[in-house]
Amino acid sequence: MFGSGRAARRERRRLRKEDRRPGPPGPYALLPWLLMGLGSFSNLFQGETPNPWVGGLGLLAFNSLYVSVVFRGFAKEKRESPVSYALLGAMAVITFGLAIGYGGSWLLFFPLLSLACGTILRHRLLGAGLFGLAVAACLIAVWRDDSTSTPWTLGYGTFISGAVTAAILTLSETVMELRSTRQELARTAVEKERLRFSRDLHDLLGHTLSVIVVKSEAARRLAPRDIDAALSQVADIESVGRQALTEIREAVTGYREGSLATELDRARSALSAAGIEPSVRRSGPPLAPQTEALLGWVVREAVTNVVRHSTATTCAFVIEGTPGRVRLTVTDDGRTPAAPPAPGIGGTGLKGLTERLAVAGGSLEAGPGAAGGFVVTAELPADAAGAPEGGAAVDR
Repeated sequence: MFGSGRAARRERRRLRKEDRRPGPPGPYALLPWLLMGLGSFSNLFQGETPNPWVGGLGLLAFNSLYVSVVFRGFAKEKRESPVSYALLGAMAVITFGLAIGYGGSWLLFFPLLSLACGTILRHRLLGAGLFGLAVAACLIAVWRDDSTSTPWTLGYGTFISGAVTAAILTLSETVMELRSTRQELARTAVEKERLRFSRDLHDLLGHTLSVIVVKSEAARRLAPRDIDAALSQVADIESVGRQALTEIREAVTGYREGSLATELDRARSALSAAGIEPSVRRSGPPLAPQTEALLGWVVREAVTNVVRHSTATTCAFVIEGTPGRVRLTVTDDGRTPAAPPAPGIGGTGLKGLTERLAVAGGSLEAGPGAAGGFVVTAELPADAAGAPEGGAAVDR
């Protein structure tokens, strides 16, 4: 009990750390730099500044604008608004006015202005702004000749203050975007795996249960007059059930990959048990494993469809291959639905099967045949890439 509580607390701490903004924790980290203005503040009280009321109002206005600009710089929407640029412009006017009018320690407002520029400006505008401020700070320091630091040091400090601030905030934003992208990719992967499993389960259970029902009906019909044939059907039911368990385990772990030859053999057995005469005609070169797996899904779902809904008496499978493409056609002579859905539209099964083949560069068409019945046609590249991700039934 206590162990689980500690584990929960550790997990909460881990999540809080992941949600914490990398780099500066927030705008409060940039407020201590205002202490650079203490020299100017002390000059006001020591009477070393002419017109102290003008200097005091300028100092108050600069600090207020600095705080406002820094806080806006940590919100992208506010940072890119015209108001932020207007506030930054007002800071520049005050900085130049105080530096030109008073000089001395008042020149240290240039690095503070540069730091504020680093929170708001980006890209070329940032470089031009910082370079201009650095040059202006050097020129005014040389002209006043009363700076508390050498002109080049003041210019360098002005440029580097904004550059480092912008670099840290940009890196922070990039890391947050990458973290958000990683979380989105994780969610997408989970959704994709859920879709794969649901499609596989739909196909596996739908086909298997249909075969079991058909063979059970055959066993019931045969039992009164041919007990051996009925027992043969029961044995087939047992075999189908065991195979279904294996396939479900493989579907759960994502390792299931169908075989066209295996699915054709199962199709013959299921159709024969349902009283439908199967026929298979195959021509062309050997197919790639992934192509066979995809066509195996088509055979499985087409047979399920025929057994469930068609009332057909015959079902033909034709596989025609060339070095570049392969076509599978499944034709039955059963009843035709009144309004068959178009590929990719309507039932979940048809849509899923169409999407699966489309991912591999293929296509699926399903509809009434020219001579009646129902026709399912699948075309794929002979070397279709990508394992099938979840099944889909052909709904009629």
